[in-house]
Amino acid sequence: MKYKVGLFSRKGKLKKEFDEQLIRLIKETKDDWNYAKQLEELTEDYNLDVIAQSRIAESLHFYLFKEARIRKIIIR
Repeated sequence: MKYKVGLFSRKGKLKKEFDEQLIRLIKETKDDWNYAKQLEELTEDYNLDVIAQSRIAESLHFYLFKEARIRKIIIR
């Protein structure tokens, strides 16, 4: 019986740890995406590499954000 209680408390601790890691990743990817958008705006010519990096950063950010919504994480 004591083993099951310990298992559930570890599960809560792990969830909290991974939720914090996800929040940190979301904030980092948002910064990366903002940087990529600024870089795209500053380029005068049509550079496919810069545009591709911007789209990759955007999709990664929204993927993580969707995962946070699924997990019902509140980001502050």
